This record gives sequence, C-alpha cells and structure tokens, in this order.
Amino acid sequence: MKHWFRDQQLRSLLKNSSYLGLSRIVAAVCGIATIAFAGRGLGLLLLGTLILITSYTKAVSGLAKFQSWQLIVRFGGHGIAHGDPEHFKVATGFAVALDLLSGIAGMIVAAALLPFIAQWVGIQPQYLWLGMLYCTLLPTMGAAAPSGVLRVLDRFDLISWSDVLTPISRAILAAIAFLSGASFPVFVAIWYVTDLAGDLFTWYLAWRELRRTGHLEGIRPTLRPTVLPGAWKFAINVNLASSVQAIWGPTGRLVVGGLLGPAGAALFRVASTLSDAGQKPADLLGRAFYPEVVRMDLSTKKPWKLMLRVMVLASGVAILAIGLLLVAGKPLLGLVFGKAFLGAYAPLVILMLVPFLGIFSFPLSPMLYALGRSDAPLKAKLIATAVFFSAIAPLSWRFGVVGAAIALVLGNAANVAAMMLQLRREHRRVRRPTAA
Repeated sequence: MKHWFRDQQLRSLLKNSSYLGLSRIVAAVCGIATIAFAGRGLGLLLLGTLILITSYTKAVSGLAKFQSWQLIVRFGGHGIAHGDPEHFKVATGFAVALDLLSGIAGMIVAAALLPFIAQWVGIQPQYLWLGMLYCTLLPTMGAAAPSGVLRVLDRFDLISWSDVLTPISRAILAAIAFLSGASFPVFVAIWYVTDLAGDLFTWYLAWRELRRTGHLEGIRPTLRPTVLPGAWKFAINVNLASSVQAIWGPTGRLVVGGLLGPAGAALFRVASTLSDAGQKPADLLGRAFYPEVVRMDLSTKKPWKLMLRVMVLASGVAILAIGLLLVAGKPLLGLVFGKAFLGAYAPLVILMLVPFLGIFSFPLSPMLYALGRSDAPLKAKLIATAVFFSAIAPLSWRFGVVGAAIALVLGNAANVAAMMLQLRREHRRVRRPTAA
C-alpha cells in the first residue's frame, strides 16, 4: 500500500480531504451539541417543529437549486489547470445566474405554498409565520457557485473555514439560548442568522479568491453560455438529480413528520444526525475526488485505480466510525439528548447501513459526471426514489421511525446498485481497445 502514496493525485486528494475532514469533525461535534441544547431547551415536540421548519426550506432549496458548483468544476476545472481561464469565467457567470434565478424563484414558491401544506407536513398554524420567514433564506441557501470557485482554485482550506462558521456559531448561540431559557422563536432566529452568515461568508471568500488570482474581471452572470457545449443539458440533469436527492434529507424528514408527527420527525432527525457522522469520511473524499478525476484521462487505468484506492481508504475509517456509533450510540443519546430521545437508537442502528453503502457509492457520481454521463446519477436516483416512496408509508405505519429508517436504507441501496451497473457499462466502453 506504500506505493499508493507516491501517486500525486492521491496525495492531493488526501490533502484536500484533510482540510474538509477537520472542518467536518468540528461541524459534526457542534451539530450534535446544537441539537442537544435545542432538544433540552425546547423538548421533543418543539424541536420537531424547528426541524420541520428548517427542513421545509432546505427541501425547497434541494428541489430548486442547480448544484452549480459542479458546472464550474466540469467546465472550468480543466481550463484553469492548463492556463486557459475563459471557460472557467463563463461557467462561473452561468452558475451565479442559475443560483440567483433558482433561489429567488424558490423563495417565492416556498412562501406562497407553505400556508396550504403546513399542517400536512406537521407545522402548526401558530408557527406558520416563522416558516414563511425562514423561506427568505433561499436565495443564499441554494447558491453553490462560491463553493465551485474555491474547489477549482484548489482552496479547500477556505471551504473548510466556511463550513465551520455556521455550526460553531449555532452551537454557541444554542447553548446561550438553552441556559437563558429562550423561547421557540429565539431558537428559530438562531438557525436563521447562522445560516445566513455562513452563506454570505462563503460568497465573500470566493470573491476574495477570484480577485487575488486575477480571475474576477470578465465574470458576468449569464444564462447563455454559448462557449460551453452541453452546459444547459448538464445543468438540468444535475438539477434534477439534486432535486430527487432532496428526498433523502429534508424532504424525507417532512414526510416522516407528516406520517408520524413532530416527535417522529425529531427522533428521525437525531438518528440521522448521528448516522451521518459515519458517512462523513466517504462524503469528504467524494468532494475532493471530483476535481481530481475531471482532470484525468478516463480511458487510462489511472483514474480507475484512484477510485478503488480511495474506496479502500474510506472503508477503514467509515467502518471504525460505524462501530463506535453502534457501541456508544445509546449511552450518547441518553447523555447528550436526554431520556426522551432514547427512541432514536433503534432507527440509528438501521441507519448505520447508509454510511456502509456510502463507502461504495461516493466515487460513482463523480466518475459518471466526468465521463459525460450526467443522466446516469439522475436515473439511479429516480429508481431509488421510487423504492423509497413506495416503502416509507407502509413501513412507517407498521414500524414507526424504524420503518422510516428501513425505507431510507432500501432507497440508498437501490441508488448504489443502479449507479454501479451504469458505471460498469461505461468502464467497458472507455477501456475497450480500439481496432487497429
């Protein structure tokens, strides 16, 4: 295994992952602390309501946003690496325009729709105004262009700084709110202010880095990226895949809230927060993997070897994290969140299968996007969503929060299987020797 680390791409990937890893560890600890303070300060039902309000906005953001950072990496990464920034500037302008368009449209639709569906998703009428206020975050929440700029310019250290601002400040403010006996609207305000501050800070870092590197001049928002062939098709496919992916997070919590009430949503959120910790190693490597592989020749063995190596490295860390959570999960729930949240342990055990699946899935989407198959992750997610939606209601009614966890695992398994089959077919195509 020693010779692996002589690979420049692997070393670069691990370096960038380490920046993200440190920030994610801090974010995970702060996230658990934040939920613990909010849970003890608000109780199970009000915490569930807070989760439903924030999940509604995040669900709309997931449905509306274009994941525009992938556009910048896909169309601008190669040019920056080879001294030709023109496509990078056009891709950045296109990404910014898509962010603004989708964010403003999402805010208007979300605020207009919420009064009609609030009770269906578990938000009580007295808290409707807070939910509508939270929708005003959508123009900044859905913006991914700053992250794409920082990835292409290889400033993963700055991404790590921006990633920790929101969780650290939120944990501190939640602790103060808990100790002072703050009301429910104060907790919502804390979530709002910290989300907004984190988003604006990322925009500032991207702007500063563009100015420092001399790439700021010439970037203009545009919806006509004529020099980027296939950009709109790529953007639409990624947007649709992202929209479907929103099912797995915020929308899933809304569905659980509608089926099982705010208490069920709170337990599901706590369990998924802890299981996400086991998913982090794979997520981090996936974020750093895409900018590396998009610069490589996929007809050679090198990117495929890199993929297998990072999967092996991720598996060791993820299995360790999963084991620790399974052993310490129940005591941790009682100690940190309180006895009212011990019901989250059973779904947590089921959800530990999700990070296990993540070990095998995190390189699949980047590889398919780099191969020009932006439709492949979308097809996989559509299949997985059908599995998830067909299973969640009957399983939730039969097994409660545990049933919702089982449905989520089934959906993830279907997603991984579908992408593996498509990537295997693409591997055979690009690696097939050409006729003499």
